Amino acid sequence: MTDHLIETVEDGIATLTMNRPEARNALTGEMQAALSEALPRLAADASVRVVVLTGTGAAFCAGGDVKGFAAAAGREGGGGGGRRFDMEASVQGLRRGMETVRWLHEMPKPTLAVIPGPAAGAGLSLALACDLRIAANNAKLTTAFSKIGLAGDYGGSWFLTKLVGPAKARELYFTADVILGEEAAALGIVNQAVDAQDLPAAAAQLARRLAGLPTVAIGYMKRNLNASEYQTLGEVLDLEAMHMVRTMMTDDHKAASVAFVEKRAPVFQGR
Repeated sequence: MTDHLIETVEDGIATLTMNRPEARNALTGEMQAALSEALPRLAADASVRVVVLTGTGAAFCAGGDVKGFAAAAGREGGGGGGRRFDMEASVQGLRRGMETVRWLHEMPKPTLAVIPGPAAGAGLSLALACDLRIAANNAKLTTAFSKIGLAGDYGGSWFLTKLVGPAKARELYFTADVILGEEAAALGIVNQAVDAQDLPAAAAQLARRLAGLPTVAIGYMKRNLNASEYQTLGEVLDLEAMHMVRTMMTDDHKAASVAFVEKRAPVFQGR
């Protein structure tokens, strides 16, 4: 672990906090490596019921380190002496790092992005990869890439198109317009936007609610929902049938059935 990513686990809620407040939590190699290590581990940890991703201070994540991009551009444009650029190695390295969004999207438990402030570029993509998003009303969200002459990464084009449709996604990518949390909620980019001072309490309440869900069933539910994005109806029906029967075998389902008959709320154990 690194100081650039703080990890806490309490009552089944794992919180990963990107921690570079002086740079609005912009991604570094250290932070990316820590995320790449933490997410698969938390996905496999049965004691973790929900994973929360957020940023320190008044920002979520400003995306890539633009100062680092500028330094790299200077080295490459400065004539001899620098190392020869290896495009294939760069593509493969970036692609490995981008597995973080796949883990956020596909891990068999809920993921929640808590957005207190700016979420830009790859930072916005990380938020979009989570199952749910809650933001401060005044949080600034932007794709950002076109402003620095980049095409975009970390799956943002895929996630945003799914959320708002192709025309609006193109608009937001081409223009890199900044939208506030309340507008993002109206567009369906975030699930909920609240006043900044209310965000910590609202996010904690939502995380606790997610942690109290039947974790095994939620994992299979995510597989059904993700499959519905690209598979045929028949293929999804096959998955649903298999996953429905599998979840009928869980302790959570059996306990909830008894609770239903007894007219009381179930307590799920994630088994």
